[in-house]
Amino acid sequence: MMVDFARVQKELQECNRDFEVSGIKVIPKSDANLAHLLGTITGPLGTPYEGGTFKIDITLPDGYPFEPPKMRFATKVWHPNISSQSGAICLDILKDQWSPALTLKTALLSVQALLSAPEPDDPQDAVVAQQRLPNIYGAQLVIGQKHMPGTSSLEEKVQKLVEMGFPDALVRSALESVEGDENMALEKLCSG
Repeated sequence: MMVDFARVQKELQECNRDFEVSGIKVIPKSDANLAHLLGTITGPLGTPYEGGTFKIDITLPDGYPFEPPKMRFATKVWHPNISSQSGAICLDILKDQWSPALTLKTALLSVQALLSAPEPDDPQDAVVAQQRLPNIYGAQLVIGQKHMPGTSSLEEKVQKLVEMGFPDALVRSALESVEGDENMALEKLCSG
């Protein structure tokens, strides 16, 4: 079985037609290979990801559209359902809930929706999921790290959090409100 490239072409047009509205775009990584694509989604409004642009690496298996596309975040993102190491996405429609009726656009819209509605009970990244524990635990975690020698400068902390996809201004105000404590700033950004 081969990828249905006529369908893929149609899907690419569909994805790119209303980019201004949906914030979703998909382009081939190279003209020679339509099975390896690069998707772009914008951070959903009203979330800590608002204002961010996220790149998603998409590989179409030979069985596409009867098998789900393989998607992973190429942009580092801090989210309980996305691996901070590999960018792997924990989302049912990218696994057993996939249907050939779905498209790259619907899959990317679902990934975008996942950014605004994390599922900490089904984590891809246990470390991130634990960050969302009630504050009592967070406080204990943070205290142990707060007075460590060689803590990074404010600019390094800003850079680190911006690389996770949070807008610069939001990162700076979060860090300011918690006196530069990176963990607490991250918790604040994640909880909106």
